[in-house]
Amino acid sequence: MSSKDNTFSVEKAEDSSGFLLWQVTNLWQREIKKILLPFDLTHSQFVILASIHWLTIQKADVTQIILSHHTKIDPMTTSQVVRTLQKKELISRQEHKTDTRAKTIEITEKGKKTIKKAVIAVEKFDQDFFALLQTSQNTFNQNLQILLKNQIH
Repeated sequence: MSSKDNTFSVEKAEDSSGFLLWQVTNLWQREIKKILLPFDLTHSQFVILASIHWLTIQKADVTQIILSHHTKIDPMTTSQVVRTLQKKELISRQEHKTDTRAKTIEITEKGKKTIKKAVIAVEKFDQDFFALLQTSQNTFNQNLQILLKNQIH
């Protein structure tokens, strides 16, 4: 039975890109959460820890603000996650060499061991999950980058 209410511009919910993205994101995050359980990491902790490791490999000085920009996680949440990772002894913080207001974040040996194993598990899951698209991962990623670069502020 159809209503005459035309609130929505689509006839079916599955015609809404935003709704589909929301559903896929929730499905993907639910599965990632399961993958990360053995590593005692939340998804945000994984993203922050993996980014610290990535940026360190790229020879960048890692600060909370750099992490926030890199991950697109708001600064307050980034700060909370960094504190949690420090309590778990996966990272350490030192005074920044040139900016007295900032602290440099470094991954500990325990953190390196944890993130290396977690990245393998997450990348395997991502490979399997996104393989269902039967399309080029590069094309898919390029389309996601278009959305990120043109984000509404």
